[in-house]
Amino acid sequence: MEINRVIVGPLEENCYIVTKKNQSIIIDPGDEADKIIKACEGKNIVGVLITHHHFDHIGALQKIENYFNIKENVCSVNLGWEIVNTPGHTKDSVSYYFKDEKILFCGDFIFLNSIGRTDMDTGSDIDMQNSLKLISNYDDDIIIYPGHGEKTILGYEKNNFKYYYK
Repeated sequence: MEINRVIVGPLEENCYIVTKKNQSIIIDPGDEADKIIKACEGKNIVGVLITHHHFDHIGALQKIENYFNIKENVCSVNLGWEIVNTPGHTKDSVSYYFKDEKILFCGDFIFLNSIGRTDMDTGSDIDMQNSLKLISNYDDDIIIYPGHGEKTILGYEKNNFKYYYK
Protein backbone atom coordinates (compact mmCIF):
# COMPACT_ATOMS: atom_id res chain seq x y z
CA MET A 1 0.00 0.00 0.00
CA GLU A 2 1.23 3.46 -0.92
CA ILE A 3 0.09 6.39 1.22
CA ASN A 4 0.64 9.98 0.07
CA ARG A 5 -0.19 12.76 2.49
CA VAL A 6 -1.18 16.10 1.01
CA ILE A 7 -1.38 18.88 3.61
CA VAL A 8 -4.08 21.36 2.63
CA GLY A 9 -5.81 24.50 3.84
CA PRO A 10 -5.18 27.00 6.62
CA LEU A 11 -5.70 24.31 9.31
CA GLU A 12 -3.11 22.07 7.62
CA GLU A 13 -5.51 19.16 7.23
CA ASN A 14 -4.12 15.82 6.08
CA CYS A 15 -5.67 14.60 2.85
CA TYR A 16 -4.51 11.10 1.99
CA ILE A 17 -4.21 9.40 -1.38
CA VAL A 18 -4.12 5.67 -0.75
CA THR A 19 -3.08 3.32 -3.54
CA LYS A 20 -3.35 -0.45 -3.53
CA LYS A 21 -3.28 -2.75 -6.55
CA ASN A 22 -3.12 0.23 -8.93
CA GLN A 23 -6.34 1.71 -7.58
CA SER A 24 -6.49 4.82 -5.43
CA ILE A 25 -8.87 6.51 -3.04
CA ILE A 26 -8.79 10.02 -1.65
CA ILE A 27 -9.48 10.41 2.07
CA ASP A 28 -10.68 13.80 3.38
CA PRO A 29 -10.17 16.30 0.54
CA GLY A 30 -10.26 19.30 2.87
CA ASP A 31 -9.14 22.19 0.68
CA GLU A 32 -6.97 23.12 -2.31
CA ALA A 33 -8.62 20.79 -4.82
CA ASP A 34 -6.08 21.64 -7.52
CA LYS A 35 -3.23 20.56 -5.23
CA ILE A 36 -5.00 17.24 -4.53
CA ILE A 37 -5.78 16.68 -8.21
CA LYS A 38 -2.12 17.30 -9.10
CA ALA A 39 -1.04 14.77 -6.43
CA CYS A 40 -3.37 12.24 -8.08
CA GLU A 41 -1.80 12.50 -11.53
CA GLY A 42 -1.30 9.07 -13.06
CA LYS A 43 -3.47 7.36 -10.46
CA ASN A 44 -6.70 5.45 -11.02
CA ILE A 45 -9.03 7.21 -8.56
CA VAL A 46 -11.91 4.88 -7.64
CA GLY A 47 -13.45 6.78 -4.75
CA VAL A 48 -13.36 9.40 -2.02
CA LEU A 49 -13.88 8.69 1.68
CA ILE A 50 -14.84 11.21 4.35
CA THR A 51 -14.12 10.73 8.07
CA HIS A 52 -16.48 13.53 9.17
CA HIS A 53 -18.11 16.62 7.72
CA HIS A 54 -16.19 19.56 9.18
CA PHE A 55 -15.26 22.17 6.58
CA ASP A 56 -11.54 21.47 6.83
CA HIS A 57 -12.13 17.84 5.75
CA ILE A 58 -14.63 18.38 2.93
CA GLY A 59 -13.82 21.83 1.52
CA ALA A 60 -12.61 20.41 -1.80
CA LEU A 61 -15.05 17.50 -1.91
CA GLN A 62 -17.43 18.83 -4.56
CA LYS A 63 -14.64 19.77 -6.94
CA ILE A 64 -12.94 16.38 -6.40
CA GLU A 65 -16.23 14.55 -7.00
CA ASN A 66 -16.82 16.49 -10.20
CA TYR A 67 -13.27 16.17 -11.50
CA PHE A 68 -12.99 12.40 -10.98
CA ASN A 69 -16.71 11.65 -11.49
CA ILE A 70 -16.98 9.95 -8.09
CA LYS A 71 -19.30 10.30 -5.11
CA GLU A 72 -18.54 10.57 -1.41
CA ASN A 73 -18.20 7.17 0.29
CA VAL A 74 -19.26 5.34 -2.89
CA CYS A 75 -16.25 3.51 -4.28
CA SER A 76 -16.20 1.23 -7.28
CA VAL A 77 -13.77 -1.01 -5.37
CA ASN A 78 -13.15 -1.61 -1.67
CA LEU A 79 -9.40 -1.74 -1.17
CA GLY A 80 -9.79 -3.71 2.04
CA TRP A 81 -11.05 -1.23 4.62
CA GLU A 82 -13.57 -1.68 7.38
CA ILE A 83 -15.62 1.27 8.61
CA VAL A 84 -15.30 1.79 12.36
CA ASN A 85 -17.85 4.17 13.87
CA THR A 86 -15.85 6.50 16.12
CA PRO A 87 -18.18 9.33 17.18
CA GLY A 88 -17.05 11.88 19.72
CA HIS A 89 -15.37 14.66 17.76
CA THR A 90 -18.59 14.68 15.72
CA LYS A 91 -21.64 12.45 15.68
CA ASP A 92 -20.76 11.28 12.13
CA SER A 93 -17.06 10.51 12.76
CA VAL A 94 -15.83 7.25 11.27
CA SER A 95 -12.42 5.69 10.83
CA TYR A 96 -11.24 3.49 7.97
CA TYR A 97 -9.31 0.45 9.14
CA PHE A 98 -7.16 -1.52 6.72
CA LYS A 99 -6.78 -4.71 8.74
CA ASP A 100 -4.25 -6.46 6.49
CA GLU A 101 -1.90 -3.47 6.61
CA LYS A 102 -2.79 -2.51 10.23
CA ILE A 103 -3.49 1.08 9.22
CA LEU A 104 -6.25 3.35 10.54
CA PHE A 105 -7.31 6.63 8.92
CA CYS A 106 -9.22 8.33 11.73
CA GLY A 107 -9.81 11.98 10.84
CA ASP A 108 -9.99 14.01 14.06
CA PHE A 109 -10.59 11.06 16.38
CA ILE A 110 -7.00 10.47 17.58
CA PHE A 111 -3.88 12.56 17.09
CA LEU A 112 -0.27 12.16 18.16
CA ASN A 113 -0.47 12.73 21.95
CA SER A 114 -4.09 13.86 21.84
CA ILE A 115 -7.69 13.24 20.76
CA GLY A 116 -10.22 15.30 18.84
CA ARG A 117 -12.12 18.13 20.45
CA THR A 118 -15.61 17.30 21.68
CA ASP A 119 -16.82 20.84 22.40
CA MET A 120 -17.92 21.67 18.86
CA ASP A 121 -21.30 21.08 17.20
CA THR A 122 -22.36 17.39 17.52
CA GLY A 123 -19.28 16.56 19.63
CA SER A 124 -19.75 14.41 22.72
CA ASP A 125 -17.47 13.48 25.63
CA ILE A 126 -19.46 10.30 26.26
CA ASP A 127 -19.30 9.23 22.60
CA MET A 128 -15.55 9.95 22.56
CA GLN A 129 -14.99 7.84 25.67
CA ASN A 130 -16.99 4.98 24.14
CA SER A 131 -15.04 5.24 20.89
CA LEU A 132 -11.74 5.17 22.79
CA LYS A 133 -12.90 2.08 24.69
CA LEU A 134 -13.86 0.45 21.38
CA ILE A 135 -10.54 1.20 19.68
CA SER A 136 -8.67 0.00 22.78
CA ASN A 137 -9.65 -3.53 21.72
CA TYR A 138 -7.65 -3.17 18.52
CA ASP A 139 -4.00 -4.23 18.14
CA ASP A 140 -1.33 -1.97 19.60
CA ASP A 141 0.78 -1.97 16.42
CA ILE A 142 -1.83 -0.25 14.24
CA ILE A 143 -0.46 2.87 12.54
CA ILE A 144 -2.80 5.85 12.93
CA TYR A 145 -3.03 8.43 10.17
CA PRO A 146 -4.84 11.44 11.71
CA GLY A 147 -6.60 14.38 10.13
CA HIS A 148 -3.88 16.78 11.28
CA GLY A 149 -0.23 16.33 12.25
CA GLU A 150 2.03 13.32 12.15
CA LYS A 151 1.10 9.66 12.22
CA THR A 152 1.32 7.68 15.45
CA ILE A 153 0.90 4.15 16.84
CA LEU A 154 -2.26 3.01 18.60
CA GLY A 155 -0.41 1.27 21.45
CA TYR A 156 1.42 4.50 22.24
CA GLU A 157 -1.82 6.49 22.24
CA LYS A 158 -3.65 3.92 24.41
CA ASN A 159 -1.35 4.94 27.28
CA ASN A 160 -3.06 8.36 27.25
CA PHE A 161 -6.66 7.17 27.01
CA LYS A 162 -7.10 6.96 30.80
CA TYR A 163 -6.72 10.74 30.98
CA TYR A 164 -9.82 11.22 28.84
CA TYR A 165 -12.18 9.09 30.93
CA LYS A 166 -14.26 10.73 33.64
